[in-house]
Amino acid sequence: MRALAASLIFAAVGLPAPPREPARVQRLASPDGRIEVVVRADDKLAYDVLWRGKPLLSGATLALDVDHVRLGVAPQLVKATRRSVDGRVEPPVRQKAAVLPDQYNELRLDCAGGYAVTFRAYDQGVAYRFETALPRTQVKVFGEEAGFAFADAETAYFPLEEGFFSHNEPLYQHLELAKIAPAMRATLPAVVETAAGPKVAIAESDVEGYPGLWLRGTSGPGLQATFPPYPLEEKAVRDRDVKVVRAADYIAVTRGTRTFPWRLLAIAPTDADLVTSTLVYLLARPSQIADTSWIRPGKVAWDWWNDRNFAGVSFKPGINTDTYKAYIDFASRYGLEYVILDEGWYKTGDVLSVVPAIDMPALLAYARAKNVGLILWVVWKTFADQMEPALAQFEKWGVKGLKIDFMQRDDQPVVDWYHAVCRALAARHMLVDFHGGQRPALMTRTWPNIVSTEGVKGLEHDKWSKLSDPAHTTVLPFSRMLLGPMDYTPGAMLNATREAFKIDFHRPMSLGTRCHQLGMYVVYESPLQMLADSPTNYEGEPEAMEFLRFVPTTWDETRVLAAKMGAYVAVARRHGADWYVGALNDWTARVIDLDLSFLDTGASRPGPGGKQDWEMVSWSDGPDANTDAQSFRRTTTVVGREALLHVGLAPGGGLAARISRRSTARTPRKP
Repeated sequence: MRALAASLIFAAVGLPAPPREPARVQRLASPDGRIEVVVRADDKLAYDVLWRGKPLLSGATLALDVDHVRLGVAPQLVKATRRSVDGRVEPPVRQKAAVLPDQYNELRLDCAGGYAVTFRAYDQGVAYRFETALPRTQVKVFGEEAGFAFADAETAYFPLEEGFFSHNEPLYQHLELAKIAPAMRATLPAVVETAAGPKVAIAESDVEGYPGLWLRGTSGPGLQATFPPYPLEEKAVRDRDVKVVRAADYIAVTRGTRTFPWRLLAIAPTDADLVTSTLVYLLARPSQIADTSWIRPGKVAWDWWNDRNFAGVSFKPGINTDTYKAYIDFASRYGLEYVILDEGWYKTGDVLSVVPAIDMPALLAYARAKNVGLILWVVWKTFADQMEPALAQFEKWGVKGLKIDFMQRDDQPVVDWYHAVCRALAARHMLVDFHGGQRPALMTRTWPNIVSTEGVKGLEHDKWSKLSDPAHTTVLPFSRMLLGPMDYTPGAMLNATREAFKIDFHRPMSLGTRCHQLGMYVVYESPLQMLADSPTNYEGEPEAMEFLRFVPTTWDETRVLAAKMGAYVAVARRHGADWYVGALNDWTARVIDLDLSFLDTGASRPGPGGKQDWEMVSWSDGPDANTDAQSFRRTTTVVGREALLHVGLAPGGGLAARISRRSTARTPRKP
């Protein structure tokens, strides 16, 4: 009414009317209409999220403190702009699929004061980000408010951490929201269970020039953002733990004109939708590597977990040339693309100084002759201090990539260092697998040479604890894996029930069955997938190696066949013409039904010229796997798209299967 009156006054005096102020309540719906975002610009910016008309979030808040000016408080809307996108993204390294639909509706709210907020609504969730266009070249961000206020939610899977200095390897604790106090901090993602039905996972994307998002409790039905502060002084403990001992009262020093990271809510009507969510990838900045043809995903033989245990060999196993030649021989025999030289190949504190027992030029020449690439493990700080000469040396040697470890921080300088490392390695056609931190999992679209990341309580914990068990591993596909590839490092051949499990750092075993370990190679996404156990143990298991030598690490299509977070999951993935199925089970024995109607669809549709059936080779828990976790059965059956399989899973059990096309067209007999 006030805008109409003003227009009449201006018209009366012969002046053009001022632009109409956008409505202070704006609505945005997902392409399929199931999700709606209601944005309000009253005393501060706030928003609601509805699912089929039912509230998921109510009164969620957002603000940004730049040089002590709170953007988002008392907002003055200048313009509201909308657009719709119906596109597709083709990842150069296929984690879930060869083609990802990129479909969303967008609302951009420009506000007085040189900032804007953009909301996007996808069929799989909601995201927003700030954008600034300030006259100052450099600004300080003193804080960011992101209050995730849920309308009716009681519980969450909360990855509780002791503090910002962390490997990001927590258990996802199932907690009542009201019992998560403000002092309790978590890494990402938190997965909230709502009364409306869907689960909502809180995450972020496109993080650069900024610290990583963490979460804290509110002692109520919501979670709040928190961020590691900008470091002013560090202290190194040994060669690897570089702790912040003095921090600023701000979180970032950055440009005045820029876009900020996306805050996203992955909305999952079913638990399966968490497994297939692609929001983090779609919202990331597109690839900064022009030519990605050299990036070679694959499997890698790993020395550290199995403590270089060889049996029946003519050399003394250890960190020496003969041992690594044996790993190379193993990789070559089974078609593995890489071997990792983990901790111990260089003298502590100097990545340019190889230990005397390793003849690196000879080892690299041997690997080249066997068509096996070498990946070198390095401590991040040692490597950072020697990066230019180290990269020059590694490039001269022909090293294929680095496994970089022990960062344990998400503050802005470390996040920016991740980007700098990826850029430098890409220029030399080198891969990178980041351990000791979670944040690089968000960056794989921007830097496709990141072929895996850790930041997960993985198999290594079985060397010293009982925490990485099937109750935990059946949570990970719905939580940590939502962020990006997950280097759990599976492949244990010594498998144990809860009763039989023993901690042995030098000859480790895993909790759960053999098929639980095999199933991880399909369920867990990692374009660089490790074989963690000893070549001796693998050579003694030819039936298991029949699966491991052929299972791919990248995928053209993904279907979730059965899923319940923290209980069980079964996933089918296609690579080329073949399908692979993996299943993981918690400690409760059960039967799950697997519907194979996905066969003969899409790219796997049979061509003309004869009937096509499918041959399924499966590795399933043996009838005594509840007492002997290494027991499994290998079977071959003919199946079709009409098949409904009833699969029994032992306590801590699993399944692995390969399904290939099989022609049944009869060949005419010769006369």
